[in-house]
This record gives sequence, C-alpha cells and structure tokens, in this order.
Amino acid sequence: MPYTTEEGGRLNNFAREPQVYAAEPPTGGQKRNYIFLGIAAIALVTGLIVIAYSVSNVA
Repeated sequence: MPYTTEEGGRLNNFAREPQVYAAEPPTGGQKRNYIFLGIAAIALVTGLIVIAYSVSNVA
C-alpha cells in the first residue's frame, strides 16, 4: 500500500487504483442482441399496460 506522510507526521493511506482500459465497440452480434432485447422489453411493457387497462375497466 502506498503511504504518504502529511504535516504533523500523520500517515495517509491511498487505495490502489484499478487498471484503466479503453472500451471496445459492440460487435455485430451484440448489436443484434441489443435490438432483440429492446423489442422484447417494449412488447412486455406494452402487454402489461394493455392487461392493466383491460382489468381496470372490467367493473
């Protein structure tokens, strides 16, 4: 652990910094998967809204 000495003789302990790396852009397969997951999420939310609306108007 890297220690530094401050005024008055106090030791200061710094956390170890993580290694930095550049992010890579998504591949074609990953982009396709994101599109499918987005469509599935939209369908799920739309279905839930339709079900909630239809149940609330049953009375």
